[in-house]
Amino acid sequence: MRPFHLAFPVIDLKSTKSFYVDILKELKNHLLEEKIEFVIEPKIRFKGEAGEQATMFFLDPSGNALEFKAFNDDNQILAK
Repeated sequence: MRPFHLAFPVIDLKSTKSFYVDILKELKNHLLEEKIEFVIEPKIRFKGEAGEQATMFFLDPSGNALEFKAFNDDNQILAK
């Protein structure tokens, strides 16, 4: 299993569930369709370096900044 962790406060469970279950189904394209404003647009960080990752940041309905990232190589997850 790949490492995974989420911990955040929420204001309203119904809108939070809708956001995480419905809106995030097809992440990037769906976010664009739903007109979710990115804090940091989807991009590749540290290209060609240790820890290279695809990442994006946006806010959930409770105002929490969320970062989603993906690695091609799981050995790079905590690389320095």
